[in-house]
Amino acid sequence: MILRDLPRKSTVFGYFYRFRDEGVFARINHRLIRREVSLSAVMLDSQSVKTSESGGQHGYDAGKKVKGRKRQAKADTDGRALVLDPRPGSVQDRDGVFPVLCLSRRSVPSVTKAFADAGFAGGRTRTATLIDIEIVRKRPDQVGFAVHTQRGVVKRSFAWISRSRRPWNYSEATLASVTAFLYAISVMITLRRLARSS
Repeated sequence: MILRDLPRKSTVFGYFYRFRDEGVFARINHRLIRREVSLSAVMLDSQSVKTSESGGQHGYDAGKKVKGRKRQAKADTDGRALVLDPRPGSVQDRDGVFPVLCLSRRSVPSVTKAFADAGFAGGRTRTATLIDIEIVRKRPDQVGFAVHTQRGVVKRSFAWISRSRRPWNYSEATLASVTAFLYAISVMITLRRLARSS
C-alpha cells in the first residue's frame, strides 16, 4: 500500500528497520518534548489492545478480557507521550511499569513525581527509582465513572495514538517494531501541535 511516488517497499522497510534498531523515532520524540517543556510531574497508565492473528508476541489481560498487547505509557501533564513500552497483555501494570520508570529516569531526570491508578500499586513500583509515585484512587463517594485529572491526561494520549491506522490492527511480529511505530505516531502528533502553536 505504499504510494507510487515513494521508493520500493524493500527500500522503505530497510530505512524503517534501521531507524527502529537505532531508536531514531524515540530520540526525535524525546528531543521535541524536551524542547517544548521542562518536566517535573508525569502520569503513568496502560492500555490493552487486541492484536491480529499474525501479531507476534501477545498475552491475555484477564482484567480487561483482551487478548493482545498492553501499552505502558508515561506522559507529561499536557498529554505528550514521553515513554511508550508495549508488552504482552498478560504483564501486570505494576510489573510492566518498572522498565518505563527506569527508561524515563535516564531520559528525563528532572521528573520527581508520577501519578498512577491503583493497578500500579504494590510490587517494585515505589522503589524502582527516586520518582515519587502517587496512587490516585477513587473517591469514597464516587458512583460510576468519574474523570480524574491526574489520570485522564494519559487516556487522551492513548486516544490520539489510536486515531492512526497502524496501531489498530497490530500486525507487527516484534515488540521493537510496535515501539518504533508508537514513537513515530507520537512524533507526528507533537509536530502538529508545534505547527499549530507557531
